[in-house]
Amino acid sequence: MKQWDLRGKARQARIADGMAHAAGKIVAADKLVAFLEAVILSGDRVCLEGDNQKQADLLARALAQVDPAKIHDLHMIQSGVVLPEHLDLFDKGVARRLDFSYSGPQSARIARMLFGGKIELGAIHTYLELFARYFIDLTPQVALIAAVSADRDGNLYTGPNTEDTPTVVEATSFGNGLVIAQVGEIVDRVPRVDIPGDRVHFVVDAGKPFYVEPLFTRDPAAITETQILTAMLAIKGLYQPYGVRRLNHGIGFNTAAIELLLPTYAERLGLKGKICTHWALNPHPTLIPAIEAGWVEQIHCFGSEVGMDDYLRARSDIFFTGSDGSLRSNRAFSQTAGLYACDLFIGSTLEIDLKGHSSTITPDRIAGFGGAPNMGSDARGRRHPSAPWLQAGQEADPDTPAPLRRGRKLVVQIGETFGEANAPLFVEKLSALELAEKLSLPLAPIMVYADDTTHIITEEGIANLLLCRDKDEHEQAIRGVAGFTEVGRQRDKKMVERLRERKVIQRPEDLGIDPLDANRSLLAARSIKDLMLASGGLYRPPSRFRNW
Repeated sequence: MKQWDLRGKARQARIADGMAHAAGKIVAADKLVAFLEAVILSGDRVCLEGDNQKQADLLARALAQVDPAKIHDLHMIQSGVVLPEHLDLFDKGVARRLDFSYSGPQSARIARMLFGGKIELGAIHTYLELFARYFIDLTPQVALIAAVSADRDGNLYTGPNTEDTPTVVEATSFGNGLVIAQVGEIVDRVPRVDIPGDRVHFVVDAGKPFYVEPLFTRDPAAITETQILTAMLAIKGLYQPYGVRRLNHGIGFNTAAIELLLPTYAERLGLKGKICTHWALNPHPTLIPAIEAGWVEQIHCFGSEVGMDDYLRARSDIFFTGSDGSLRSNRAFSQTAGLYACDLFIGSTLEIDLKGHSSTITPDRIAGFGGAPNMGSDARGRRHPSAPWLQAGQEADPDTPAPLRRGRKLVVQIGETFGEANAPLFVEKLSALELAEKLSLPLAPIMVYADDTTHIITEEGIANLLLCRDKDEHEQAIRGVAGFTEVGRQRDKKMVERLRERKVIQRPEDLGIDPLDANRSLLAARSIKDLMLASGGLYRPPSRFRNW
């Protein structure tokens, strides 16, 4: 007779083996390596947090110290490959296969290891895609997670940086996997129960908080006049005519400039209350002046940001907070909100080709793409209307009767025509295609596909790809804002001018914007200290950003 509880029995065996190294649910930090060697089996699927910001750093270091003769060929499934230890696992032979979403800080090393055969790549996922596979075919046998505190029953308080933890625990615990949490302290009573103890099997007292990367902090002092110009173009040429109120901003100085222009430039345009009121967004410090000026009504967050805890607690009308006063972030829910409830995504990229595909892959870096493909895609399952969504749909498909016409999400790529180290933003062939060829991948890691991209903004102007009626117009619209890159220099000048007449391309002067007006005096804050002062001292910047 078939047995239907083999996975449950296997988990109970792991728990029994782990109990030899624990006192109840509590594992001492100095016994952690031996404990992991007892409960993890070679070939296991292991989810190690590994989030966008929050890192289970103690567990990562311990896992990198296990004996490869005892534990090897692990299949790592984690959102972010961020810490050096995440890749040490592969150098030491503890892990073999990797499925992930984002690898910003380790992008150069992961490229070398992939090309060197140290890592067997499963896929580079979007966040929601990877979360979905936790519940289908990548259910973890062991999850190594991080929380702020725990009680002795294993109830966890995850605090402001909850991020991916609920999703990882839900899939693992209810899929008969083992959940192990590192916490900053063991307490008698947690401030709020974010993860119930019956879903957590072991807890390790790290004796200090887990590491959090201040990923979304941008110093206004580093914002350039070119970035201010692109921000002015976005506000007047895109946000205003579409009336965008529900949106997501990607990471970058161009979007930080938009946030800092809301209480100044956008205020002068009379747009307060008409744009940028509801957000799916990490708590960007550069949004503080707009919040304080009354521009923002509500923000739901993927994660938190270092130094923002007191500010978030004091602005509970804006942010989702718990009974203890701290932020309740949730990456899966916020990704879903960004995908279905937002009318616009705007973010930066490293390369755009002539069709409008974009990627963050370069010849020597594999950064992944995190949630950008979820934010920067047109959700085919959306059914509720909004004015920007309907307007974009009408521009893309003017011939279909309105009741049958599908709307469109505005998906915008914004950047300067030449980026870091003078690398051109626009290329004939994406480096992602070269990566696919070198690694024999069946699918190139494209961040935002061309058929999702609706607008491209550079210092040359805005290309509205919704208004293009054939592939030649589409290509020339892209060339028309590509500046003095090789792609831009090969434009058909006559066709570009015809596109400009139809407002497919709009230059700054077409919008009444003088590039000489794009200066730092427009910024609502010009330094990190200005952001702190705007918050009334509630924002406490990380030490690396303090120069006073």
